[in-house]
Amino acid sequence: MINPDDPLDIQVAKQARIIDALVQRANRQHELGTSAYGAFQQAIALQGQIWAKTRDLERASTELEQVRLERERSRRNLADALAAMEGGFALFTDGRLELWNDLFQTLLPDLADRILPGLKIERYFEALRSSAHLRTADPVTIEVVREARRAMVGTAALSFTCELAGDRWYQFGLQRTSETGIVILQTEITGIVRRNRSEKENLIDRQAHYLQAAFDNMGSGICTFSGDGAVLMHNDRFRDLLGLPFTLLQKGRALSEIMGFIQTNGLILESQALDFELWEDRLNRQGRVRKRMRHVSGRMLDLHAHRLPDRGFILDVRDVTLESRLTEMLEKRVEERTEELTHTNRRLTAQYQAQARVEEELRIAKEKAEAAVRSKTRFLAAASHDLLQPINAAKLLISTLSELAQGGVLAPTVERLEGSFTSIEQLLHALLDISRLDSTQSAVSPSDVSLGPLMRGIIADQAPLAARKGVQLDIVPCSVFVRSDPRFLLRSIQNLVVNAIQYTDRGGRVLVGCRRRGDEVVLQVWDTGMGISKEDQTRIFEEFTRADNVPPGSGMGLGLSIVDRTCRHLGHKVAVRSKPGVGSVFSITMAVVPGIARPCTDRRPVAAETGPADMDLIVLLVENDADVLFATTQKLESWGASVLAVSSTAAALQAVRDIGMPPDILLADYQLDGSDTGLEAIRALRQETGTSLPAIMITADHSAELVRTGARMGFTVLTKPVELSRLRPLIDWKTRARRSAPAESLQ
Repeated sequence: MINPDDPLDIQVAKQARIIDALVQRANRQHELGTSAYGAFQQAIALQGQIWAKTRDLERASTELEQVRLERERSRRNLADALAAMEGGFALFTDGRLELWNDLFQTLLPDLADRILPGLKIERYFEALRSSAHLRTADPVTIEVVREARRAMVGTAALSFTCELAGDRWYQFGLQRTSETGIVILQTEITGIVRRNRSEKENLIDRQAHYLQAAFDNMGSGICTFSGDGAVLMHNDRFRDLLGLPFTLLQKGRALSEIMGFIQTNGLILESQALDFELWEDRLNRQGRVRKRMRHVSGRMLDLHAHRLPDRGFILDVRDVTLESRLTEMLEKRVEERTEELTHTNRRLTAQYQAQARVEEELRIAKEKAEAAVRSKTRFLAAASHDLLQPINAAKLLISTLSELAQGGVLAPTVERLEGSFTSIEQLLHALLDISRLDSTQSAVSPSDVSLGPLMRGIIADQAPLAARKGVQLDIVPCSVFVRSDPRFLLRSIQNLVVNAIQYTDRGGRVLVGCRRRGDEVVLQVWDTGMGISKEDQTRIFEEFTRADNVPPGSGMGLGLSIVDRTCRHLGHKVAVRSKPGVGSVFSITMAVVPGIARPCTDRRPVAAETGPADMDLIVLLVENDADVLFATTQKLESWGASVLAVSSTAAALQAVRDIGMPPDILLADYQLDGSDTGLEAIRALRQETGTSLPAIMITADHSAELVRTGARMGFTVLTKPVELSRLRPLIDWKTRARRSAPAESLQ
């Protein structure tokens, strides 16, 4: 059988043998005497087979000739390709040379006669190492061949670089191509090596130039030395500071020569500073040396020596003459100052001793004065207590007399008399309270006090007075517990209520309520009276002091001083907020008793109607334009609002801290000074007050982004110029819910 996978020459040979066998068989059958017809049939069949085999043989011969021609053409192409290669090429099969080009043979002339077919690759590398034209043979080892044989087909080539005669450089590469084949490529890299060498030399030259330029521009003198003490590099400053000649300080000059010149010419006054052996010992142990020397020119020099990584060292010389002189001056000044302080200390000691004697005398005098005050207080308390009894009796008689005189001619006189005795009673109570508070701190006895019954009792007591005055007196119930003295707290609230009724005209209103602020509660007394100016607000808590707008005969000015003194003893905070012609609000801030505190339930106070001035709100206005700030303030105040006008977020925070309570609403310009904005003001004030403070942003920015920001943060945006017809209803709408909320009733 003919295998189609066999080479064509083998197939042709088999076909020839088959034809011969068929011919021989036909001849044998003829000799055996078969019948003519059978022989004829066999001959015909045999002839057909012979013709078919002959055609197959001719076709196979043609294909064989084509393959031979193709193989010959491939050999010529391969030879041309190898001859055209710029580098050397050699193919070793089973470790022996099979194919190579001319450059591989002629690269090393003394090896040309050894490059023969069948050359072992190991013999080639041995000859390569012994070539006279090879300058660096270290990388050429048999181990490279072994690594190439161990490498897998397709792995990276093994390479090494060799220097040839004439400063020529070649890279040898070994590549495994098959299980038995290894290719050696010789590539010339002379141009690359020379270019890299040139670039490296240029880089070194530039670095040296830059280093020298840096040395030359340094304020200190620099000089570097090799490990054996020879000069490598220096700047002119080094030579100038030491006073060395140009010819002496040259590259390669020994440090010992330089030291000798300095000693011979006496350039350094401290000769021990030039002991180089001592320097070298310290450099070896510590790596650095520092010396201060005095130059013959009068300069003070600091010399620093540092060991370099190559065992050389660098000298750094600095002129510290000015520093040294300043140090001497400072030391002298310190000595002088020390002497001055010693004398001053002696004088102060004497003064202290004299002051101690004076303080002792003052202490004795103070004890005597305090004793006298206590005696006076005890007397005043006793006298006040004794006077209250007949006054009480007199008031009862006056009450009876008032009933009898109703509608008569004596009724006005009796009413005036009753008022006079009431004033006397209040004055005596005030004096008695003062005497108790001044006598001893133990006069107050704090306890858990419920504000509800206390406030209702005060309202019940003062209701007749309010009725006679024609003033509406209201209370907002509150059941929170505070830590206070019930007696003195009662007197303090009573004084505030009486003052509010007294200074409120007929038809006005007084409201008493409280509000929670975290762990504290603020009790407030609102009125629609005459109000107090800012100047008077700072002094009305002083004894025997009244506001300038108070009519004559309105009291001695003790009530508020007693409230202030009582609150200081109890640790409460008292404050006032007022505007002339609008009204006032006095507040006492107290700590809530933990565990039993209950929320206040109150409602917002309503001020007296005075035409258009009916906006009883505290408005915080933040505007950096002075004219706009003034105009807006005037308009808000004409509506009856109390305006805190500021120009920045910081000032707004300070204003809130000053009044001790959040405003009812915030009006803020968007663009303030610098990076400050109305957005920052809203965030800061809400964080400061701990409330969702109602806010209106007034801006010239018409962008939709600011409107979306307002919706997200809960404030309304009004664009400039603001329509007053929109502003006031908006303020009323935004504060309505806040006025009706129990926790925010008195804001």
